[in-house]
Amino acid sequence: MPLIESSVVVLALWALLGYLIGSIAFGMVLARVMNLGDLRSIGSGNIGATNVLRTGNKKAAALTLILDGAKGAVAVLLARYFAGEDAAQIAALAAMIGHCYPVWLGFRGGKGVATFLGVLLALAWPVGLACCAAWLIAVFASRISSMGALASAATSTVFLVFLGYGSALILGIVLTLLIFWRHRENIRRIKAGDEPKIGAKKS
Repeated sequence: MPLIESSVVVLALWALLGYLIGSIAFGMVLARVMNLGDLRSIGSGNIGATNVLRTGNKKAAALTLILDGAKGAVAVLLARYFAGEDAAQIAALAAMIGHCYPVWLGFRGGKGVATFLGVLLALAWPVGLACCAAWLIAVFASRISSMGALASAATSTVFLVFLGYGSALILGIVLTLLIFWRHRENIRRIKAGDEPKIGAKKS
């Protein structure tokens, strides 16, 4: 039972909080704390776990993956507890936008995959698990990180419908479109056969 009834003002506040939580650039923070260099000048220049892995520090990459996913889940769970399901969905979208377009980094953030999966696990854990499975299968089959991202995003709406979470379908569609938009260059490289495989030094 939410502690505060959802209203336009409440939803706006959770949108702001979700954005701020999502905009925490854990990859940048960990790279600085662990003296891994400036992620902007490494590999793809992205702030996510895949690019952190290009520093050669697997621990930092794993922590980035976990923390980027956790921030999405935290935003959703807090909003749901205090203000209900509508607020949870608003916070989910805001956290994704915060990760992809953080104000602190000139709106140049990550591609949102870990945060996307964290959001789904918190919103509807069966869907989240199914999307994680889709990500793993695609990555193991192709050894291309972006293929996992695209596979999990593309199947998320199907899982939402068939696993009984149709109330989040519109959110799922928006998040899927956002993931595909953020991976537009990856899609171009996949079509051209130029997309690097996991472990490559350059993106």
